[in-house]
Amino acid sequence: CQHERSVDVFIRSLSTSCCAIIRPPRDGGIRYRGLTQEQVGATAVLPLDYEIEYICRGNRWIVGPKVRKCLPNGTWTDLTQRILLCPRVWTSLENGRVSEWPLGPPVEGTILQYSCLPGFILIGRNSTHCNKLGKWDSLKPVCHCEYRYCSKKKLYIGALFPMSGGWPGGQACLPSAQMALDLVNKRTDILPEYELELIHYDSMCDPGEATKLLYDLLYTEPIKMVLMPGCSSVSTLVAEAARMWNLIVLSYGSSSPALSNRQRFPTFFRTHPSATLHNPTRVQLFQKWKWTKIATIQQTTEVFTSTLDDLEARTKEAGIEISVRQSFLTDPAPAVKNLKRQDARIIVGLFYETEARKVFCEVYKEKLYGKKYVWFLIGWYADNWFKIKDPSINCTVEQMTEAVEGHVTTEIVMLNPETVRGASNLTSQEFLNQLMSKLGVRTQRRQGFQEAPLAYDAVWALALALNKTVGPLKAKGRRLEDFNYNNRDITAEIYRALNTSSFEGVSGHVVFDAQGSRMAWTLIEQLQGGSYKKIGYFDSTKGNLSWYGNDKWIGESRPPADQTVVIEVFRFLSQKLFVSVSVFAGLGILLGIVCLTFNIYNSNVRYIQNSQPYLNNMTAVGCMMALAAVFPLGLDGHHVHRKQFPVVCQFRLWLLGLGFSLAYGSMFTKIWWVHTVFTKKDDKKEKRKHLEPWKLYATVGVLLIIDVLSLMIWQIVDPLHITVEKFVREAPKGDLDVLIQPLLEHCSSDKMNTWLGEGAQPLYHQYIKPIWVVYGYKGLLLLLGIFLAYETKSISTEKINDHRAVGMAIYNVSVLCMITAPVTMILSSQQDASFAFASLAIVFSVYITLVVLFVPKMRRLITRGEWQSDTQETMKTQGSSTNNNDEEKSRQLERENKELQKIIQEVQVLFCYAVGIASVPNAVILCSRYSIYS
Repeated sequence: CQHERSVDVFIRSLSTSCCAIIRPPRDGGIRYRGLTQEQVGATAVLPLDYEIEYICRGNRWIVGPKVRKCLPNGTWTDLTQRILLCPRVWTSLENGRVSEWPLGPPVEGTILQYSCLPGFILIGRNSTHCNKLGKWDSLKPVCHCEYRYCSKKKLYIGALFPMSGGWPGGQACLPSAQMALDLVNKRTDILPEYELELIHYDSMCDPGEATKLLYDLLYTEPIKMVLMPGCSSVSTLVAEAARMWNLIVLSYGSSSPALSNRQRFPTFFRTHPSATLHNPTRVQLFQKWKWTKIATIQQTTEVFTSTLDDLEARTKEAGIEISVRQSFLTDPAPAVKNLKRQDARIIVGLFYETEARKVFCEVYKEKLYGKKYVWFLIGWYADNWFKIKDPSINCTVEQMTEAVEGHVTTEIVMLNPETVRGASNLTSQEFLNQLMSKLGVRTQRRQGFQEAPLAYDAVWALALALNKTVGPLKAKGRRLEDFNYNNRDITAEIYRALNTSSFEGVSGHVVFDAQGSRMAWTLIEQLQGGSYKKIGYFDSTKGNLSWYGNDKWIGESRPPADQTVVIEVFRFLSQKLFVSVSVFAGLGILLGIVCLTFNIYNSNVRYIQNSQPYLNNMTAVGCMMALAAVFPLGLDGHHVHRKQFPVVCQFRLWLLGLGFSLAYGSMFTKIWWVHTVFTKKDDKKEKRKHLEPWKLYATVGVLLIIDVLSLMIWQIVDPLHITVEKFVREAPKGDLDVLIQPLLEHCSSDKMNTWLGEGAQPLYHQYIKPIWVVYGYKGLLLLLGIFLAYETKSISTEKINDHRAVGMAIYNVSVLCMITAPVTMILSSQQDASFAFASLAIVFSVYITLVVLFVPKMRRLITRGEWQSDTQETMKTQGSSTNNNDEEKSRQLERENKELQKIIQEVQVLFCYAVGIASVPNAVILCSRYSIYS
C-alpha cells in the first residue's frame, strides 16, 4: 500500500476450499466475505474461486491487483498483476478547470468534470470516465478563447488562502484578490499582452497541509511565476522553500517579525506590515510625552519576543530605557506583581486577546492603573474585548472596565483613511463598497475582512512590478512567459521591481523596506469612557505624526510621569552656625594680629629674644591662616556658583595646609632643638651654649617646602573637583508621587586618593578620607611632638625660654587633630555637625596656642617692667659714645664676676664633700643655699 486515498473493496465469489490464508500487508488489511475475525484466525484454507480484496489504511492506495482469486491448483492469482491507471494529462486543462471525483489516482471509476475560464469556450465533452482498461471514455476537451482574449498570454500565480483553520482569513482576502485580478486584466495600460490567473488552494493555515499543496503547485502545470501565501507559519514554510525554485513570494497576511530576515527569506515580500511597525509609533509617542523610562510585559511567543527585541533596539537608539522586562507563559500574576514592585509607570503589553483579559484582571488586583500609569496595547483586539465574559478570570466587567481605562493602542492602518484614488483608480471607500457587495450578507463577520485591502494591494503590487519588468526583459531578449524554475534573471528583475514599488493603494501608500516588509501608517487610539477614540496617525514612511490633540488623562491635564518625580534638594550649611563660627574666627585673627604686633615691637627685649621671636611670628601667622580657612570651609552652593566651587576647594586646601605647616612646624622646631641640644652627653656640654638660629629657620623651611611641593603636585596632577553625595529619598507629606532627593556637595579628586586622599586638610571631613601618606606624615609629626614635649618638660634654658609653653600648645594641637580627623569622617554626611566640629577644633586650637605662647610674655613684661629697663639701657648704650670704653670695661668686669661666683660655688661643693653634710650643720645650711646635692 502506498500513501494516497483509501479504496473500497468487495468480496467477489465463494467456492470450495483450496488456498491457504494470506498474511495481510503491513499498511492494510484483507476483507473476507462471510467470515468473522475469529473464523479467519481458525481457518487454514479457502475454497476455489474465492476472491479476497485488499484494503489500504489511511491516505494510501493499492499498487498491484486489489483482488486475488483462488486458482484450481491451490494458489492465488499472480501478485504481478497491477491496476491500470488512466493518463494524468486529462486531469489538467489549459485555460480551464478540472474537478475530480473521487480524489486520488485516476483509476477505474474516476470521473473528471471540465469547465473553461471566463473568456474561453469549451470544445468537447465536459466530463470523462476512467474504465478498467486504464483509458478515458472520451477525448480531452479544449478551451478556445473568445476574440478579445485570444491575443493575451497567461501568467499564473500560485496562492494559498486559509479558508479554514486557525485564521480563515481567505474568506475575505480571496474575493478581494479576485477583484484586483479582474480589474488588472481589464486594464490596457498594465500588462497589455498578458493575463494574470490565480490558482489557489486552502492551506487551512497549517504548515503540514501547505507542504502538500506547495508540492502540487510546483509539480503540476502550468508554471507559476509568484507564490502568494497567507498566515505567518505558512509564509515561513513557503518563503524558505521558494528560493530553491527561484520564485518570488508575496504575502498579504503575515506579520511575524521573523520573516524580515533577508538571509533566510531572500525573495519574500509582504503587504501586511511586520508587527515591529508598531515600535516606531511607540517610540514617537514616548518622545512626544517626554518619557525616558518604560517597562514591558509579554506573552512568551516568537512574534512578541521578536517585536520586543526590536523595540528594545529602537528605544536604546532614542535614549529611552527599558527598566523592567517581564514575560509569562500562561499565568501573568507574578509578572504584574514585579511591575508593581519595580515602580513601572509606562508599560507596553504584548499578548493575545485572551491573555490580555488575564493580565488586566491582575492589574486591577495590584492597582496598577489610574492616573499614574499608562498601558500600551495592540490595536487588533475586538472593541469590547474587556467586556467579554471569560471563565478563566475572576474579575467583573466593571472591574475590567476600570482597569483598562485610558490605555493607548497602536494598530496598522489597513484601509486608507484619506480619499485618494490610487493605482486601481478606486478610493478606499469605493473598494470597501464593492467588496461588501461581492461578499453579501454577514460581510464584516467574514474572517480576513480587515486584511482584505492588503490582499487587494498585493495583487496590484505584483501586477505593477511585472509590468515594470517587461521593458528590461525585452532589452535582454527575454519575455515573462519564458519564466521557468531555473531562470534566475527573470526572478531578479521581478525582485528589483517589487523592491522599488511605490504607489497609492486602498490600504494606503505601498512601499517596501529593505527586508521586504510593508511600510504603512499606524492608527493611535485611546480608550476614553469605555470606547476607543482616534488620537492620531503616524506615517512610518515619512516619520510624520498627525495629532488630533484629544488625548485625555485620568485626573490630570497632562501625561503622567514615567517614574516617581524626584526633586533634587541640596543640603547647605546652616547660616547661623556659619556666622557664629566666623565671628569667633575673626576675633581669633584679631588676637593673632595683636600677638604678632606685640612680638615684633618687643623683639629687642632680652626675654623676648630668648624665646626665638621669629619662630613665634611664624606661629602667629600660621594660626591666622588656619583661622582664615574657616571662612572657605563654610562656603557651599548657597554662596558660590558650581563652576567656582573647585576654586574654593583649592583655597581651603592651601590655607589650612600652609597654616598648619607654619604654626605647628615652628613649634615642633623649637621643641626638637631643645631636645637635641640639651639632651646631649656631658662631654658635649660646651655646645649647649651655642644655638644657631639659622638651623631653626631651616627646619621650619624644610617642613614648609614638603607641604608646598605636595600641594603643587596634587593640584597639577589631579585638582579637586565637585562630587555629589546622594542620600535616601524622602517622601513629602503632600503628593505621594513626589520624592525628595537630598544631595550634598563635596570636594574630591580621583587619582590622588591613593596617596594623598580626597583633600589633604587634616581637619575637614570633606577632604579627609584615609590619606595614608599625608596622615602618616602629619601623624608622625604630631606623635613626635608629643614625645619631645614630654621629654623636655623638666629642662630649663635661656636660649628658648618658652619651650614648656610650646609643649603645652603641641599637646593641645595634637589631641584636637587626633580627635577631629576620625570624627569628621564619621560625620561627613552631616554638614552642620561636621563643619561645627572641624571649625571649632581649629578655633580652639588656635586660641589656646596664642594664649599659651603670648599671654605669659605680655603679663611678665607688663608686671615686671622688663621691657623699660632693657630699652633705657639700650638707648643709653646707643646715645653715649664717650663712655663706650667704660661701659665695655663694666661689662667685662661683670662677666669676670660671674666666673668668680662659679668658682666659689665649686669650692663650696668640695668643702661640703670634705667635712660631711651630716656632721657640720653650718655646712648643711651653706650647701642648701646653693642647691648642692651629694
